Amino acid sequence: MRKELYKKIENYMLECMNDSAHDKEHIYRVLYMALDIAEYESNVDMDILITSCLLHDIGRKEQFQNPKLDHAEIGSEKAYKYLINIGFPNAKAAHIKSCILTHRFRSNNPPASIEAKILFDADKLDVTGTLGIARTLFYKAQVSEPIYSLDENGYVLDGSGDKNPSFFQEYKYKLEKLYDRFYTKRAARIAEERKQSAAAFYSSMLKEVQSCYVKGKSELESKLT
Repeated sequence: MRKELYKKIENYMLECMNDSAHDKEHIYRVLYMALDIAEYESNVDMDILITSCLLHDIGRKEQFQNPKLDHAEIGSEKAYKYLINIGFPNAKAAHIKSCILTHRFRSNNPPASIEAKILFDADKLDVTGTLGIARTLFYKAQVSEPIYSLDENGYVLDGSGDKNPSFFQEYKYKLEKLYDRFYTKRAARIAEERKQSAAAFYSSMLKEVQSCYVKGKSELESKLT
């Protein structure tokens, strides 16, 4: 890719990104991991891959303002219109649109091309390990969602089967299940290396808060007459 074209697309991305959990540094991490993964694959169109990585989250602002919207759908349309406007061939712009549309974990629309699979994997790697834990907690705070929920007796739920949004619910619903959903061997290997640290963090936090409630509620009851 020509450096001038890269800078133009990068600048457009920077104009669109203002979500702290999905900020420009997330974009660069996804791009850098995608380039790493691409070294282990063949017949990768680097223009498609680089552009898809740069633009994959440009619909985040709209989704943040209206949670009913899908940032992948919004972003894919925005990217397609932008790329056509700056002179991209329709076939390449459409390919990039497809990559962005299928990069989301919560989707029944899986990636098809090698570029789309690499983008999916690189984006998911940024939710693995302790980095993924930190980003999830940061995002939950942004949208005013709690770390955990309580059952009808006032004890801490571990997130399993919990319908109320929280960090523990997100961990059990998504973060814990990421590790067998990679399309490339390279990404799966990197994810496996990060898995233990995320599991240890969750287990430690769960133990801390559950023991606090169990002991604390018992102590409180003994002090009340």
